[in-house]
Amino acid sequence: MSRKIRVGLVFGGRSCEHEVSLSSARSVFAAIDRTQYDLTLIHIAKDGEWRLPAPEAPARLTEDPAGGERGDPPPILSGRGAGDTLPVLVGYPDGGRLLARGAGGSTALAAASLDVVFPLLHGPFGEDGTVQGLLELAGLPYVGAGVVGSAAAMDKAMMKRAFRAEGLPMMDYAVVRRSQWRREPDRVRAEAEARLGYPMFVKPANLGSSVGVHRIDDASSFPGLVEDAAAYDTKVLIEAAAIDCHEIECAVLGNDDPRASVVGEIVPSREFYDYDAKYVDEASELVIPAPLPPETAERVRELAVAAFRAVEARGLARVDFFVERGDERRIHVNEVNTMPGFTPISMYPKLWEASGIPYSELIDRLIRLAIEEHRDRRDVRAVL
Repeated sequence: MSRKIRVGLVFGGRSCEHEVSLSSARSVFAAIDRTQYDLTLIHIAKDGEWRLPAPEAPARLTEDPAGGERGDPPPILSGRGAGDTLPVLVGYPDGGRLLARGAGGSTALAAASLDVVFPLLHGPFGEDGTVQGLLELAGLPYVGAGVVGSAAAMDKAMMKRAFRAEGLPMMDYAVVRRSQWRREPDRVRAEAEARLGYPMFVKPANLGSSVGVHRIDDASSFPGLVEDAAAYDTKVLIEAAAIDCHEIECAVLGNDDPRASVVGEIVPSREFYDYDAKYVDEASELVIPAPLPPETAERVRELAVAAFRAVEARGLARVDFFVERGDERRIHVNEVNTMPGFTPISMYPKLWEASGIPYSELIDRLIRLAIEEHRDRRDVRAVL
């Protein structure tokens, strides 16, 4: 394009990872090349309202980017009820336009014309295929995995099924629905003990950033920790603990021909890499490259691409592993994150920087991959 590419940066969201998304957005906002891109900031408040600055307002992202939560700017999408702005996203098929309409059909806000959307959303209602489906309907290119890849990777139970179908190595696990847990807590505990043993981990099936994740060391702590995880989702995953392992991460970039970055290791400041260790105390250490034998690091990179393909990811993903100490040939795939953090301390951009792709160039590549993927999908016949 001879003109600047118009990028919609979507951030916030109806998720426990709302604040992580804001931090990611600030980093991308600061690094994106303004000589190539015109940026439109689109904030999704915690209550689900979509907010867009007035057309004449300059793009800016402060410590309080959600100024709309105080009433300015007005929402462009709302789920509050029939009396509010109707949830309208239009753009079929020729303009990529976000447009709000009032209850009487009048335009409530000037349109924002976009070429591509960067949905920097983490967790449910953003990273799980919901927003991706909305953008598909609008005919807008967007960064990252599509509906299937986003949904499969967000739901840890479905992700594990995909891994198993592809023969990827992983820790043993059990899936428990919240209704089952509350109806038969003793049975759930007994089956987990018999199958997995202590210690074990419990986590919500659909969440990220280690929210609701707990290590269970004994029967006395089992009920409270499982109940806390179940507060975040109707389904939880209970996994065997990876004992005395390196926590390894690898970044993947690409569409049909994805490539893997160098391999990094997380050295948590706490017992495991929980939310506070990731985002609060800043004492966790990122070691790049990871101190692994070359053949082990190469195998991790191969498995990262295999896991990326197993869940139908596109564009980008970070794949997490456990590698046993003393026998580094034993590698366990943990999970795929289709929209990993882009904060200043996040592993995904750091891994690519160590692989020779600086932050600003990484953003360029992701936007190009999104446009490339959209063009490829346009060739698919939609009607008979």
